[in-house]
Amino acid sequence: MSEPAHQHMTYNDIHNLIRAAAQKISDFQPDMLIAIGGGRVVCPSGFFPARVLRTFLKNNVTKRNIPIHAIGLSLYESLPGTTAEQIGNEVVRTQWLGPESGKFLLGRRALIVDEVDDSRKTLHYAVAELQKDVERELEALPEAERGTNRTQFAVFVVHNKLKPKLGELPPQIPYYVGAEVEDVWLDYPWEAVDIEEHDRLALAERER
Repeated sequence: MSEPAHQHMTYNDIHNLIRAAAQKISDFQPDMLIAIGGGRVVCPSGFFPARVLRTFLKNNVTKRNIPIHAIGLSLYESLPGTTAEQIGNEVVRTQWLGPESGKFLLGRRALIVDEVDDSRKTLHYAVAELQKDVERELEALPEAERGTNRTQFAVFVVHNKLKPKLGELPPQIPYYVGAEVEDVWLDYPWEAVDIEEHDRLALAERER
């Protein structure tokens, strides 16, 4: 089997995609960002996009900084205690918002941020588990208070791969995308050791 085609994304590429997407995301008016990272030592994934997005939302919408919170979810990394069967098939939670996640989220407008929507397994897990946390807290409230305390979720990914998905998102959740791409291997600059070589490859791909 041949290796999948690679597409190298530069920091400027990501920055400009997020700037354009922020115009649409401003309609949602998030008051918190939840960045998805992966692995035991959480790798950037949604952290860099969330931080850049916050700058544009602050300048265009909120006029103040939106807090960024982190969750760690691993699908493809080999972690202590995981089996070969789990890797690529089962989302493993490595970091969460805390034992009172649902109470923390009540009444918020939370935007979940990740770098890429590949199989959609990770995003499906994140949304479903956060919603479960909120629902548990809502059940403890008087029925008259549940409507005003219901959390609104939305999702932003820098790239969405045009491929069949293995997970779903609730249809009522706004879904924002920086760019649609074919099913290629995306190389992000925050994963590069030699950033000059990374940018050289990105330029060469554009010139082909």
